[in-house]
Amino acid sequence: MNIKQWLNPFDLVVSVRTGFALIIIRRALLLFAVLSAPLAFSADISGVWKHSKNTAWIEISLADSSATVLRNDKFPERVGRTILKDLQVDTSTQGLWHGLIYVEKLGDYKDVEVSLPEAGRMLLKGKVGFMTRTVEWLRVDNIR
Repeated sequence: MNIKQWLNPFDLVVSVRTGFALIIIRRALLLFAVLSAPLAFSADISGVWKHSKNTAWIEISLADSSATVLRNDKFPERVGRTILKDLQVDTSTQGLWHGLIYVEKLGDYKDVEVSLPEAGRMLLKGKVGFMTRTVEWLRVDNIR
């Protein structure tokens, strides 16, 4: 041991504190990853969704940036129709997309905001003029 090591006992304390700080940082990063993983998975709108009140199901494909009607018991002629298109993720807000939705009464596509307020629950919010309508969809594994 040279004289500098003997005169500076704080080097040992600093190295212990640095090691402790690294352990704390690693644990904090691990905790953040574990807690944010469900948010990342819930932010995926791909899959099958059922209208919350009607017997209608759609399938969303982010690869195609669209959604297709899989089943509609009230209007079976709508099966196969592209109901959502041009879906783009909003990079400024988690769980938010923008695109176009087919409005049956107008026979045209209009702007829509797609949001996931919680895992398994999707809201489609369309606005035409001063009228706004929000429709709730629930994630399902299959069509029943």
